[in-house]
Amino acid sequence: MPPSPSPGSAGTPGAVPPPAPFLAAYDEVLTARWPEGTTTSRIPTPYGTTHVTSHGPADAPAPPVVLLPGGGATSTVWHAQAAHLGRKRRVHAVDLIGEPGRSTPGGRRIRSVADLTGWLGAVLEALGAEADGRRPVLAGHSYGAWIALHHALRAGPRHLAGLVLVDPTQCFTGFRPGYLLHALPLLLRPTPRRARAFLTWETSGADLDADWLRLYEEGSRFPAVRPVTGPRPDREALCELAVPTLVLLAEHGRALDPVRTARAVDRTLPHASTYPIPGATHHTLPLDATAAAEINRRLDTFLAALPAE
Repeated sequence: MPPSPSPGSAGTPGAVPPPAPFLAAYDEVLTARWPEGTTTSRIPTPYGTTHVTSHGPADAPAPPVVLLPGGGATSTVWHAQAAHLGRKRRVHAVDLIGEPGRSTPGGRRIRSVADLTGWLGAVLEALGAEADGRRPVLAGHSYGAWIALHHALRAGPRHLAGLVLVDPTQCFTGFRPGYLLHALPLLLRPTPRRARAFLTWETSGADLDADWLRLYEEGSRFPAVRPVTGPRPDREALCELAVPTLVLLAEHGRALDPVRTARAVDRTLPHASTYPIPGATHHTLPLDATAAAEINRRLDTFLAALPAE
């Protein structure tokens, strides 16, 4: 998903409390969809306090997996991956600061890509202390994938065991013009009705999880901030990225052209494997049950092939 719609000024907003209906919807998804044994924590960083939802054995020998959502989706969107991967490894899903969720901005303002990766680096460092220093696998969807890729370029293989990019926007190719045109009303004046209409168009009316859909709609009322965005990563830097990478593309997504994007990945990312998610659109990922099962299958294969720590 792209960054959440936000007509506000650039940078991180003040600590405006989220609306009560949003928090209620958030808790409903967390309670109803996340597996038993899930815990939450709050990690202080120079940019504010980050809310993390975790599942799986803390003492698992396998590298932990850290999941970043797309814009407006919140960390709750990863429940199927947490339930599956959490059988054998620790999984952490992170609410992005400045986006709908339970993370709270404060301290330094996030104004640039360097700030954004600095924030993520602080979060990963705190989670790494729990994991006895084991390098994590970092995964992101859409805007979360854009953040993850920028962090990987900054951190490199010394700090990451692997990288997973799910329908990554503004990483290898740009948005399809039709997608931006349909997103424009939501970007200019976000409302729950416009949020639902946009998802209905992009997913061709797919039967999305009702609890999560209500949460996404309520996210349109979230205190607004213009998210940090920018150009695609430098091609030369991508060619030198030595982190094992898995790229998963929505077969029928309207945000990206999957064929064109796959070719761009092949040209620029030498350590990447790229696969389509059959039948998926940009916004059915990673929620739809069929798509989630395919994502989990690809993740299993990718994670099993990573070098031992």
